Amino acid sequence: MFMSTAQILMPKTLRLHRHTTRWRTSSTRGQPLLDSPPVRPPSGNKPNPIGEERLKEFMPRHENFAKRHIGPSKQTSREMLKTLGFQTTDELVDKAIPESIRLREPLRVGEPIEENRVLHRLTEVAELNEIWRSFIGMGYYDTYTPSAILRNMMENPGWVTQYTPYQAEVAQGRLRSLLNYQTMVSDLTGLPIANSSLLDEPTAAAEAMALSHRATKKTKFFADHRCHPQTLAVVRTRSVAMGIETVVGDCMTADFGSGNYCGVLFQYPDTDGTISDYSEVVRRAKAAGALVSCATDLLALAIIKPPGEFGCDIALGNSQRLGVPLGFGGPHAGFFSCDHRLARMMPGRVVGVSRDAQGNEVLRLALQTREQHIRRDKATSNICTAQALLANVAAMYTVYHGPKGITKIANRTHNMAVLLAMGLERAGHRVLNDSFFDTLRVQPKDGPVRIIERGFAKKINFRIHEDNKRDVGIALSETTELEDLDDILEIFECPASVEDLATELGDTPPKQIGHSPFSRKSEFLTHPVFNTHHSETKLIRYMKVLENKDISLVHSMIPLGSCTMKLNSTTELVPITWEKFNLIHPYAPPAQTKGYMKLFEELERDLCAITGYHAISFQSNSGAQGEYSGLRTILAYLQAQGEGGRKVCLIPRSAHGTNPASAQIAGMDVVAVNHCKGGEIDMKHLKSLCEKHAKDLAAVMITYPSTFGVFEENVEEVCDMIHYHGGQVYIDGANMNAQVGLCRPGDYGGDVSHLNLHKTFCIPHGGGGPGMGPIGVKRHLIPYLPSHPSAEPVGADTAFGVISGSPWGSPSILPISWTYIKMMGSIGITKASEIAILNANYMRKRLEAYYPTTFTNKHGLCAHEFILDFRQFKGHGVTETDAAKRLQDFGFHAPTMSWPVPGTLMIEPTESEDKTEIDRYIDALVVIREEIQEVVDGKFSIEDSPLRHAPHTLRAVTAEQWDRRYSRERAAYPLPWVTPETKVWPTVGRIDDVYGDRNLLCTCASMADF
Repeated sequence: MFMSTAQILMPKTLRLHRHTTRWRTSSTRGQPLLDSPPVRPPSGNKPNPIGEERLKEFMPRHENFAKRHIGPSKQTSREMLKTLGFQTTDELVDKAIPESIRLREPLRVGEPIEENRVLHRLTEVAELNEIWRSFIGMGYYDTYTPSAILRNMMENPGWVTQYTPYQAEVAQGRLRSLLNYQTMVSDLTGLPIANSSLLDEPTAAAEAMALSHRATKKTKFFADHRCHPQTLAVVRTRSVAMGIETVVGDCMTADFGSGNYCGVLFQYPDTDGTISDYSEVVRRAKAAGALVSCATDLLALAIIKPPGEFGCDIALGNSQRLGVPLGFGGPHAGFFSCDHRLARMMPGRVVGVSRDAQGNEVLRLALQTREQHIRRDKATSNICTAQALLANVAAMYTVYHGPKGITKIANRTHNMAVLLAMGLERAGHRVLNDSFFDTLRVQPKDGPVRIIERGFAKKINFRIHEDNKRDVGIALSETTELEDLDDILEIFECPASVEDLATELGDTPPKQIGHSPFSRKSEFLTHPVFNTHHSETKLIRYMKVLENKDISLVHSMIPLGSCTMKLNSTTELVPITWEKFNLIHPYAPPAQTKGYMKLFEELERDLCAITGYHAISFQSNSGAQGEYSGLRTILAYLQAQGEGGRKVCLIPRSAHGTNPASAQIAGMDVVAVNHCKGGEIDMKHLKSLCEKHAKDLAAVMITYPSTFGVFEENVEEVCDMIHYHGGQVYIDGANMNAQVGLCRPGDYGGDVSHLNLHKTFCIPHGGGGPGMGPIGVKRHLIPYLPSHPSAEPVGADTAFGVISGSPWGSPSILPISWTYIKMMGSIGITKASEIAILNANYMRKRLEAYYPTTFTNKHGLCAHEFILDFRQFKGHGVTETDAAKRLQDFGFHAPTMSWPVPGTLMIEPTESEDKTEIDRYIDALVVIREEIQEVVDGKFSIEDSPLRHAPHTLRAVTAEQWDRRYSRERAAYPLPWVTPETKVWPTVGRIDDVYGDRNLLCTCASMADF
């Protein structure tokens, strides 16, 4: 753990701990009540409810955000209800959700706040944050986000509201940008293959450890003590559960041959800022059969020798400083590159080159096994998402600056550190780094207290090194100016100014990298994409060309089952680029982050009210990380109760692959639970498993509504049975969008859940990240929630460990969910759940004459999603893939394909789509069914049908020759509303997945190909 500047000056009792709201719950099923006063301060006048109601009638608010967010109007809702045979949504919901679990009291998250007022309120919260100049470093650095990228990517729904590029034919733009990212990482690290981002640097380090363990089958991992503290903390946490012994020490002197080491990890430059020669460490580690991982800095690698050139197997780190704001710790894109021989074990998503049906070069997500969670309980990773939007920002930053610009930024940052070191040494302070890039570890001649006091006077944060509480860390960045250097020199009482020091520079300034053995000699970023778009005009046009290749929510509905692609409103997204949220270092002193603490407090209170839990931890920065965090919390609780032998986790066979993967890496033994023909959990099988594992049952993981799209009647019985046999209940929150305001997992038996804020609570998917997966827990689990080395959260002594590099996960996107809840209010978010159920059942009903639905409840209803069965057409050669690709010709993204049941499509329309758009999607599926029937009837063979040739590109339908058995018009304009004026064209034909996996290429083509 390191100490911030505030911790030197502030008594321990005054430090701001991680906020955990304490709740009390009424004896009946109701709302949790705060022990503290209500948020709304009392006015000087006595309440006048009658007057308030009269004012609402006399001067009604003209804005109602819920009406903007929810697609169907009252009239169209009645029409859809009529199709289903109901008069009201209440009648529908009563039949869809078991009566026994219904929430009978209204939610208490407050009255809705209008759009034009909510941002004013949030501004007041943000103003509580203080923006100081932070020179803390530790993997987080201030940066300039080019305005062209900020406006045209980070604030652009065409980039922000895309989904993960599984349907590659309508995702070539972001795939190209992510390939640029991979190429940039590969070039800078000197390793041949990179993935398209991980959650953060510590997660990437933990993944490197897991890969090393899997590749070598050895059970010890060595981490150098000069790695960042948060990285060591996450690696330790992960290793304990995986049965790996982590040894932290000095890699320079360690004897790797005496241990059963799977891997060695070091930081380059290290957490002190020192650049060391690790070539001998690499040689010794490899001689002992260990893989070598190097945590590094992409900007530094522009001017220092890359890890691949001195033998490292893996390089990892954080790409944040390439144009991504600090954001109090996230979201940021971790990077990961490796040697070719490890490519098929590399965690995360990998963009690869393949070809389409016409033989054109295209891009796709390569190696389906890249996502370890597909291996379920055999997985060594549960990574199910990335940080695509942030990776795209970093990639575009590199495209904009090019190799010369990146080198110039790196040299300027380094040279400022050289000047600073000269000045500090002249003033009598000791600079402990012999070689460095941008970070200095300084031993003040008179101790740190006076330095910290003088820094505070200038609103400057330094790092205080925890190992001796004496040394001061100073990390410079792209945004550091000469005035900053002068202020730092003044704080350290250096008599010389920067200009004075500059006059003394010779041809070979001391400690300058360019004149050292560490200087980089190899070229990087040689591909034309990094050497072309350096004017704003060219960059904007390049981004627009890529954006136009993709389908996002700005084009049409994306009804992916279990993904909840709902409206991400402009008002919700506005705050994510505010300076008061973005320019704060994750380890800034608590006194400077009161606005964030206020936001966390209010969001925690609302989420507790929504879920029925008693506390929320925000540290998990993805849904899968939330699963892992929740399971580790359960295990820590059981250990504290003297029941550490409980390791069995029961998981239905229908569960998403991250469930068993998360349980596996949490150190649990996964046992599958069968389901009945109707999709519900097989209670007899569950009972037999509970009895069999009565002494070692730790938990059950269930998704509710189920992954089959049904509110199961026996959910309370399941929870009671698990509790009776000594286990805890983990309820996966992936389908929370059907529950908000209608039922609460904390009421019907859940002990812990993660919440996908990027689904239910409107954080956009960003083309494959960012996400947030905070966990809610019941009171008895609060002491075991994750801790962090840079903070002192409640229950730190009993916490199971650390999940993320930032104590709060990805806090800068939390204003999105805060704003959504505030604008919707209690009635609005409840209505959203009702309409989500209505829209799904309306689609199911209209399509039942064309496709069978796999699962419904006893009333023939689904929850907020449903599954269409295509298996009956398999004998005629027609697959769900044919339907998915043909939907692209209508301008639609396909539903979730082949999961949770092979041979099916799972559809989730969400509450944000109106009846007109839903009817269009239905009509498209009806036409596809008619085309399937033509194959069934023998009018077309499947190979000659529009289904198999889909999607049809503009190039294909305008080609001089057309030899298909159907017309060009039918191919391109299959319904009257698909017109030349509105057509969204797929830019490539159907992609050959097999070819791409057999011919793996995951970087931009080399210059030799041009």
